[in-house]
Amino acid sequence: MTKKIAPSILAANIMNLEHDVKMAEKAGADLFHIDIMDGHFVPNMSFSPSVIEGMKRVTDKPLDVHMMIDNPDQYIKPVVDAGADTVLIHTESTNHIYRSIELVKSLGAKAGVVVNPGTPLENVKELFPIIDQILVMTVNPGFGGQSFLPGMLRKIQRLDQLRQTSAADDFEIEVDGGINAGTIKQCSDAGADIFVAGSYLFNGESEAEFAEKVDKLRQSAAE
Repeated sequence: MTKKIAPSILAANIMNLEHDVKMAEKAGADLFHIDIMDGHFVPNMSFSPSVIEGMKRVTDKPLDVHMMIDNPDQYIKPVVDAGADTVLIHTESTNHIYRSIELVKSLGAKAGVVVNPGTPLENVKELFPIIDQILVMTVNPGFGGQSFLPGMLRKIQRLDQLRQTSAADDFEIEVDGGINAGTIKQCSDAGADIFVAGSYLFNGESEAEFAEKVDKLRQSAAE
C-alpha cells in the first residue's frame, strides 16, 4: 500500500492553525490527524467538531479523526457532519464496538479501530471485514511528545501478518506516537501504511524546514 504522512494538529500552533495546515499541505501531507479527547477516557482535553469544520474550510486533504472519548456513539454524527473522512474509535471506549463502526459507515465516512499498547489484537480480529483502518498507538494515548515504545513494532508486524492471511485484507495500518525519521522506517518495515507525526514536524520550523522533514519522513518510510 502507498505510504502516507499524516501531520497531527495536536502539535500545531492552535492560534495560527490555518497557517500550519497550509504549510503542511504545501509540504505534501497526505491527510491530517485530529485528536478529540474528553478528559475522561484519557487525562487530557482537545478539540471539538468545530475544529474539524474549520479545517474542512481550509484544506481538501482527508481528515483522520481519533476519538479518545467515552461513549463515542453520541459524537460520531457531529464529527462526520463536521467533515471527518475517517473516524477512529478505541475498543475500550464502548461496549459495542461493532455497532459503533457500523454507525460511522452508515454516515458515509471510513471507519477504523484503535489499539492501545495494552490492547490485544485478538480484540479486533472480528472487525477486519468492516474496517478501513487500524490505528496502533505507539505511545500511551492522551499526550503529544511522548517517546516511541519499541515493543509496539512486534504488534504492528503481527497485525500485518494477520492482514496478509485474512480474507478481509484491504484495511490500512496506521501508527501514532513518537514518529520521527528513525522510528518511521521501523514501523514501515513492520508493515505500517499511515504515519501520524506531531512534535517531530510542528516545532516552529520555517516552511522550508517543515517540507524537508516531511520529505525525510517519506523517504525513510519508503526505504
